Amino acid sequence: MPSLPATMTAVEIAKPGGPEVLRPAERPVPQPGAGEVLVKVAAAGVNRPDVVQRQGNYAPPPGTTDIPGLEIAGTVVAAGPDVGADWVGRAVTALVAGGGYAPYCTAPVPQCLPYPAGFDALRAAALPETFFTVWSNVFDRGGLKPGERFLVHGGTSGIGTTAIQLAKAFGARVFATAGSAAKAQACRDLGADVAIDYRSEDFVAVVARETKDGVELILDMVGGSYTQRNLQALAPDGRLVQIAFLQGSKGEINLLPVMLKRLTITGSTLRPRSVAFKGAIARALAEKVWPLLAAGTVKPVIHKTFPLAEAAEAHRLMESSAHVGKIMLAV
Repeated sequence: MPSLPATMTAVEIAKPGGPEVLRPAERPVPQPGAGEVLVKVAAAGVNRPDVVQRQGNYAPPPGTTDIPGLEIAGTVVAAGPDVGADWVGRAVTALVAGGGYAPYCTAPVPQCLPYPAGFDALRAAALPETFFTVWSNVFDRGGLKPGERFLVHGGTSGIGTTAIQLAKAFGARVFATAGSAAKAQACRDLGADVAIDYRSEDFVAVVARETKDGVELILDMVGGSYTQRNLQALAPDGRLVQIAFLQGSKGEINLLPVMLKRLTITGSTLRPRSVAFKGAIARALAEKVWPLLAAGTVKPVIHKTFPLAEAAEAHRLMESSAHVGKIMLAV
């Protein structure tokens, strides 16, 4: 790669700890391997797993860079030995297993997608982590169907704002929880039929009031004490999909509702899955969701953008939970 610099200033995690451990560091510009391209990064997303990694509780998969960052957008500047030269010069957004907080980042070709029509790099970079996650867990694993009732916790998070819009676009009746009246209204503005301020309302009681027998699918990022309450809120043959546990990974539950209502409890993590698995999600998104983004039916919600050098401030905002939607880095 003779035309590219040998080194770059990335943001690394100096040691496990608070946002202050994020610091600039000189790193070699990575070289694309087999099946990969090198992207000159224009923008990157900040996601909750980045925070958990920074705290020392979410190690990168083996062989993955320790630089945080799971989604990027920019221009392909080099291609791996088995990748066609026609990839160079393409604008792509990509889901990556790490390395996004940097001016250059490698990405597996199957996980790269073109920008939706009319999108710039910043909006394109706000898509991969949440859209891959929601599609995989709500539609593939959760099996959401038109006409079903769907509840997402954390409705104003990046995952929540994406889940509300996609579930609504594909014909579900959408319930969402959020941490204030203003955030509940933001959920309604995105298409939620019922938005619940969990600080003043019990979501189990609201679901019982608004439905005959509960919701068919719940996407949960809270865990802890929410688990038993989720089982109460599910309809017969309902499904609970767990993708995080902000309130803790352990809790005591009564299994009787699982048996009586024939419930399914499942969950997943996306980061360690294979390139082939993520590539299949990318193909589904390109076919079924990218047209909705191009038409404006669904959109990324961007709360605030920070320069890459201010990644620590971006993490502080993420941990405050004061945001609605995505927090981004301009590289």
